[in-house]
Amino acid sequence: MTTLEYTADEMMSIAAARALGSGQRVFVGIGLPSTAANLARRMHAPDLVLIYESGAIGAKPDRLPASIGDGILADTADAVVSVPEMFNYWLQAGRIDIGFLGAAQLDRYGNINTTVIGDYADPAVRLPGAGGAPEIAASCGEVFVVTRQSKRSFVDRVDFITSVGHGRGLGDRAKLGLRGAGPTTVITDLGVLRPDPETGELVLTALHPGVTVDRVVAATGWELRVAHELSVTAPPTAAELSALRTLQEA
Repeated sequence: MTTLEYTADEMMSIAAARALGSGQRVFVGIGLPSTAANLARRMHAPDLVLIYESGAIGAKPDRLPASIGDGILADTADAVVSVPEMFNYWLQAGRIDIGFLGAAQLDRYGNINTTVIGDYADPAVRLPGAGGAPEIAASCGEVFVVTRQSKRSFVDRVDFITSVGHGRGLGDRAKLGLRGAGPTTVITDLGVLRPDPETGELVLTALHPGVTVDRVVAATGWELRVAHELSVTAPPTAAELSALRTLQEA
């Protein structure tokens, strides 16, 4: 049996795509989330409904969009609505199943920072900002996060909470009146984390092939908990790798 050559980023994108199922309504962020969502629609979820912040509902791009304003999204969508309608009627009313987001920083409770690194008034780095991510994190049925894992990105406490995950523990979302369940799955280039049902703290539940627990712990800025029954992600298939590479090259 031939061993396929693939990168950690390819494993991450494919694992993220596998998390999505046909018929789900997914609010897609640009970048890694968009790659995963479009791959899922091509591979195993043809009826996946891709929704973008610009107002495109049911977009079916034949290449990865460069931004939420890429014309290919409107050209291939089932419908295009105004941004106010997208947020007021579709998102905030709870009509979208999954919000698929990236993160510059992520903490142990799944809070996301895409605003600044360092002090808000005098930041070391100013990031792209919130966009619609706070509303996506607040109102979608659940949130999936896909991001590369390192101590720089997986921090004990984010420098700024752009999008609320589980706050400072389970129950904080309810106190804030947030509709959705918050982050339920975090997929990285090393493995998969999910929140503890009693505390909301992210726990390592799966490793990607060839990755060790020690490596994931070393790439995490807090004392990472590991599930008792730790699984291993199935490696990419030839079909998945071919579809992903074709999508990225288009």
